[in-house]
Amino acid sequence: MGKKTTIQMVAEKAGVSRGTVDRVLHNRSYVAPGVRNRVMDAIQETGYLSPLQDHKRTIYEKAFSPIRLGVLIPNWTGHFKTEILRGVDAARTDLVDFHVKIILMECQTDIPEETIELLDTLIAQNVQGIALCSVNAPAIEKKVSELTDMNIPVITFNSDLPNSRRLCFIGQNYQQSGRIAAELMSKCVPMTSKILAVVGNMEFDGHRMRLNGFCQRMYELGFKKSQIEIIETYNDYRTTYRKVSESLKQIPQLSAIYMANRSVAGCTEAVSTAGKKGTLRIICHDLSESTKRLLQNGSIDFTISQNIFQQGYLPLVYLRELLQKGNFPKFKQTDTN
Repeated sequence: MGKKTTIQMVAEKAGVSRGTVDRVLHNRSYVAPGVRNRVMDAIQETGYLSPLQDHKRTIYEKAFSPIRLGVLIPNWTGHFKTEILRGVDAARTDLVDFHVKIILMECQTDIPEETIELLDTLIAQNVQGIALCSVNAPAIEKKVSELTDMNIPVITFNSDLPNSRRLCFIGQNYQQSGRIAAELMSKCVPMTSKILAVVGNMEFDGHRMRLNGFCQRMYELGFKKSQIEIIETYNDYRTTYRKVSESLKQIPQLSAIYMANRSVAGCTEAVSTAGKKGTLRIICHDLSESTKRLLQNGSIDFTISQNIFQQGYLPLVYLRELLQKGNFPKFKQTDTN
């Protein structure tokens, strides 16, 4: 009878410590993909996973069984899309050694029915988990709950679906970021000021929560509801330029603008065209290359950033941890401020 294979023999074959072999066998973190592959090769070559060691074989097979993950993003462009795709690509690179395939789809509209159709398309392609950013609509929340019943976990990112049975949310604390914007605004303008609040799309939870946080804090500080004019511009440059221009004409006493959406350039261009650059305080969100330039040339006063790259990256890492290792996310919300 041959000598029984031990974990020490595997370690020597792979050129690593026994502790590293143990971490690989139990699919723990902190093992580089190359080292993990070397240990797995040593395990196979030494026959350490014999038929009598079914528990180890199950760990091995589950940890490296191929999985397919879906990503569905809205029809946004610019900084958001660039950073989200950069995060998705980074996850694709980091997870390739774990046999994870990532399928990316993009909505062309904000119509809930399209989101549901694309979720069904991902299911038809046999994805086992989904990272989702979408409008907050009852039909989509219901769909996410149905996917949960099908044992297909859904992680929302950037904009949440809080009333669905999604696994968790990865994104900024938008309520708090809106409150921070209000705190800054209150230090820039007199208490009697008229303020324009520009939101992208109220159907996106992130946009709505930013605005709620901003207004809530402004009221707490003593500003009245009648002092804050709210418009919706759907993250579109032309719509933002037009509506801000109209507001500047209709409310000539405006002292400041709060941009809760992404079309900041449309706002600053309207302000500049009206000859009011430097006389209006402007506070916005995110730190794109365009926003950096606007900060540098004095078109905006403050911006509140968030880590959008992580919003594209972390959902896929969390889904892999769950599906291959059985590790649930530690928190229902991961802040990426």
